[in-house]
Amino acid sequence: MLKTYIDYLKDNPEQYWFKAKLYGWGWMPARWQGWLVLLGYIVAVLFFSFTIDESSPPQEVAFTFILPLTFLTFTLIIICYKTGEQPRWMWGPKKKDSQK
Repeated sequence: MLKTYIDYLKDNPEQYWFKAKLYGWGWMPARWQGWLVLLGYIVAVLFFSFTIDESSPPQEVAFTFILPLTFLTFTLIIICYKTGEQPRWMWGPKKKDSQK
């Protein structure tokens, strides 16, 4: 299974940062730039998650975590859309026509 994913990611003549997932809908990082963007997203989410605590009022949570998380997620989706291939529903690798 891992070999299938690696082969799928290496087959990237357009040099997309993100390729369509093999299973489901969405993207997965295909190049180092995509991994860097995803790592930056995770670090930013962790940073904002540490800004809240149990005694934080709901308004503070909304402005210090939920609003930035929404903005970060929207930005990640835009980056994936612009630097990745068209997302589509997939259920495994494409079958090769070997019975011609």
